[in-house]
Amino acid sequence: MSTPICLQIKSICLIEIGFGADFFVLSCRNKQKLHIISTRNNLITLIPITSLEHPELTPYRTLRQSVEQFRQGKFIGEGKIVVKRLLESNHEILSVLMTSEWLEEYHELLVARPEQITVFLGQKELLNTIVGYNLHQSIMALGKIPEQATLDSVLIQSSPPRLFVAVDGLANSENLGVLVRNCAAFGVQAILVGETSSSPYLRRAVRNSMGTVFKIPIVHCKNLIETLTILRHSHKFKIIAAHPHAEEHIIQHMNFIGHCCVVFGSEGDGISSRILTVCDIRSAIPMQLGVDSLNVASASAVFLYEAMRQRNKV
Repeated sequence: MSTPICLQIKSICLIEIGFGADFFVLSCRNKQKLHIISTRNNLITLIPITSLEHPELTPYRTLRQSVEQFRQGKFIGEGKIVVKRLLESNHEILSVLMTSEWLEEYHELLVARPEQITVFLGQKELLNTIVGYNLHQSIMALGKIPEQATLDSVLIQSSPPRLFVAVDGLANSENLGVLVRNCAAFGVQAILVGETSSSPYLRRAVRNSMGTVFKIPIVHCKNLIETLTILRHSHKFKIIAAHPHAEEHIIQHMNFIGHCCVVFGSEGDGISSRILTVCDIRSAIPMQLGVDSLNVASASAVFLYEAMRQRNKV
């Protein structure tokens, strides 16, 4: 029998503690039993809640303050897949809000974490009042945005031939999240976020990325023109603009071999004229007459699939 390690419990309703072969059994007045595997690496603070008024729950409740949370260096992950991928990542986790059922399913991932984590436990009905079960599935986590990647760091960490993506003026966080997911699916090694774009760590972006944002280095550029110029001239990148009005350069005739950075623009205006001036070539997806463009999330999937297809042949 393994020796249990101290698990800090903050609960005024705790009335008895029993020991299992490899877990603590906590019996509360409501007679529910919660199981937590003991750990040698961290200290889990368990806080049962009956309301959402606890001050540390404010980030979970403030759905419209995602930008402010980003400025504070924090983000919210929602849903079972997103939280699972966050627990498996190297991103620092501050707290988790979940039901006892999720605690039982994810306890091994929780205790494997190196940092101290506060786990708030509530009934499903209570958690559903935040935004709705179908969105967060009664499990959410508050994470810390990692130290910003730099262009130099992603160049060092990625292997040639490199495939990067840059976004210019992409404000819709849901589309940005899907674009991040597409980048993960098709082998993009870094995402360069221009100064006029939203952050992939905004709440809806994290959710729509399905947690793949935790796997790809994100570079928040102060000057996207300058960053692309450095890639082009100092590192021999081909800068490809995903531009709907470039019929002479359709994607199946493009060469995505070698160092490439594909640039995607905003939903309404596309890539700005100032960014287009530093691109080597403009390329479009061929379409039937009457349809001049795709949603940026859909267009990114088509472009990046073609890039992966060509690169896999080499």
